[in-house]
Amino acid sequence: MSKQVHANDWTAEGPVFPQELEGLSGRVNVLSGQPLEVEKLSGGLTNTNFKVSTPGGCYVVRLASDNSNLLEIDRESEYVNSVRAAEAGVGAPVIERLDTPNVLVVGFIDGRTLSASDLQHGHLLQRVAGACRQLHGARRFRSDFNMFDVQRRYLELAISRGFRIPDDYQDFEELFVRVRRAMEIAPEPTVPCNNDLLAENFIDDGERVWIIDYEYSGNNEPSFELGNIWSESELSIDQLEVLVRSYYGRADRATMSRCRLWGLASKYGWTLWAAIQANVSTLDFDFWEWGMEKYERAVAEFKGEDFERLLQDVTGGLS
Repeated sequence: MSKQVHANDWTAEGPVFPQELEGLSGRVNVLSGQPLEVEKLSGGLTNTNFKVSTPGGCYVVRLASDNSNLLEIDRESEYVNSVRAAEAGVGAPVIERLDTPNVLVVGFIDGRTLSASDLQHGHLLQRVAGACRQLHGARRFRSDFNMFDVQRRYLELAISRGFRIPDDYQDFEELFVRVRRAMEIAPEPTVPCNNDLLAENFIDDGERVWIIDYEYSGNNEPSFELGNIWSESELSIDQLEVLVRSYYGRADRATMSRCRLWGLASKYGWTLWAAIQANVSTLDFDFWEWGMEKYERAVAEFKGEDFERLLQDVTGGLS
């Protein structure tokens, strides 16, 4: 429920105001010197988000988690990349930023936050592909993203700190290395990517689809973006084909296989993200269960009858 207050009335005797935002008046312009209506938004597994409505407009104020550095989140890159996504017309406008505490303010997009179920129905996949093409045409991002490198650093961190990971996780490291070697034989040119496209990071305003949340953004292969969408929303192979064809204008076997292998790599890597969060996050969310669901699907694909063929498809038999 939202509370309407005045920025100058944040006192113990005044209306209840979110504790997380106390102390930011005078430091964040949209929270200063004007009537406000504040609503805490759901979602956000590494940050806390508030919708702030003012006479001048509506904004989202994002407060970052203190554990960002453990999760490979570069806040400077997130800021720069968010600006470039906004320039490309696919990301929310960036309004202001604080370094300490880490606060990012972006324009509020009035639309419907999508769900995996929405994407599974299939009718939005062409528009999602169009939004990805728009993002991928942005000015080159400040940073690069490589899931193989991220997974390695996550694994080193988890082992060094004694974090719980699936008992047989490392049994699949050799297969994961084979995926990396296959993907490195004929890599795609990299483009600005979001790299974390859960369905909830798409907002449909009725006319077009926007892409939000650039914590893991960086230059990457477009096939990773599509494979990650397929994986995160548990789309069918036929739906992946629609997504791929809508993006590339074709859906040949090699491209489909590349997207599927990136989807597998993302599940295997994000499993460790969840394991780290399960150990350090204070949010009321079952990160372990969330990660194990991804891990079980990754294991099924490592063991699946298509695995060897997918490797052959992306290498042309050169591995």
